[in-house]
Amino acid sequence: MDDIAKDLGMSKKTIYQFFRDKDEVVHTLTERQFLVDSKEFEAIAAKAPNVVEEVFLHMRKMHQMFSTVNANMIYDLRKYHPRSWDLFSKFRNEVAFGMVQRALEKGKKDGLVRNDVNSDIVARLRVEEIEMGFNPSVFPPSKHSIIDVQTALVEHFLYGVCTLKGHRLINKLKQINEEE
Repeated sequence: MDDIAKDLGMSKKTIYQFFRDKDEVVHTLTERQFLVDSKEFEAIAAKAPNVVEEVFLHMRKMHQMFSTVNANMIYDLRKYHPRSWDLFSKFRNEVAFGMVQRALEKGKKDGLVRNDVNSDIVARLRVEEIEMGFNPSVFPPSKHSIIDVQTALVEHFLYGVCTLKGHRLINKLKQINEEE
């Protein structure tokens, strides 16, 4: 709270006029951020011409988000701020899951995602991968940046679900020569 007060140029007493405690500050900020993120992700999905480009646009957005996020933040939420963790879980299980599932179905219709992909199972897998990428015991921040981990996970996911037509589009967007 001292750091927050200092950054805002006000006393802790002033902050406590608006918030009961630090947990309420974290909860309010988390809630607002997830509302903003939900709208931005929905806008990306609406403007993307296909599922592969949608995922690449989401990756770009994630790069912006993760460039300022400490790898331990997710686990700090879980351990110290259970109400905020519940918001994260809801965002992950409803918003992120729904986006991935819809994208997979859209990709099937466009011939970019294999028809044999079980959208429910694979969407749940992808959502769990996102959280796993923040786990410092699996991906120590001293060895792997959040951005590199999340990029590797999303590329692995895409190559796994896409058809050959989808692979060609991925390679084109990554500027990979087809012979590689």
